[in-house]
Amino acid sequence: MGAIVFNVTTAGLMVLMFKAGMALIGPDTVGRRRLPWVAVGLAVLAIGAVVTQLCWSGAMDAFDDDPGKSGWWRVVTAVFMQNGGLFGGVWNIATLVVVAALAEWFWGAPLTVGLFAAGILLPQHIDALFGESDRSTADPRNFAGSSGATYFLAATLAAALLLRAATHGGAPKERLLALAVPVVGLVLWFAQSNGHGLVAVYGFALGALVRVLARPLIRPDRDLRGTSRITMASLTALAGRRPRQAG
Repeated sequence: MGAIVFNVTTAGLMVLMFKAGMALIGPDTVGRRRLPWVAVGLAVLAIGAVVTQLCWSGAMDAFDDDPGKSGWWRVVTAVFMQNGGLFGGVWNIATLVVVAALAEWFWGAPLTVGLFAAGILLPQHIDALFGESDRSTADPRNFAGSSGATYFLAATLAAALLLRAATHGGAPKERLLALAVPVVGLVLWFAQSNGHGLVAVYGFALGALVRVLARPLIRPDRDLRGTSRITMASLTALAGRRPRQAG
């Protein structure tokens, strides 16, 4: 029962951040936005890692981030390993792709890569600073999986939504949605020792900082003003035509 509650609350936090990301970019603009190449690249890496796990039984031992093992590469390679079974792996990869796409459409490719890398590298150092490293590293679920970096990246979108709502008179429900992310994250951490909640708080804080400091570099409407031929709408239309052509 405890595992079910853990998974449901963790998924609930992701739903909040997804809604915040969609509110940030505007759901009606998705069709006009270009193909998110960073998201595509991360999907290729994640799927390639799963294939490696299926073909090589020693992949997890070689690449996970078990604190009892040495290897400087583990903190990075562990992100693309999956240890949550079939459903967990599918959920992790699907949320990674969706969140990376939303982030790229708002932050742009360079900042998205930087924030995702921060989601990999920063949490363990912040945990150590506040004396939380023992709690966050003792759970084997934290030894591998992309969910931590994904939740970190998703939370940056909630922070950006809050700042936009505060400075441009956004709807109160947008502010509540954005604020719910760090609040729920803290509740999950203190109630369940759920690391997803804690990294979401870290991501929210960094997202707010980056939004303020990198404001001139952030142009979420660039796709709507560009002339890219490869848009989400064009890909959807192409996928819809192929079955008819085959018939």
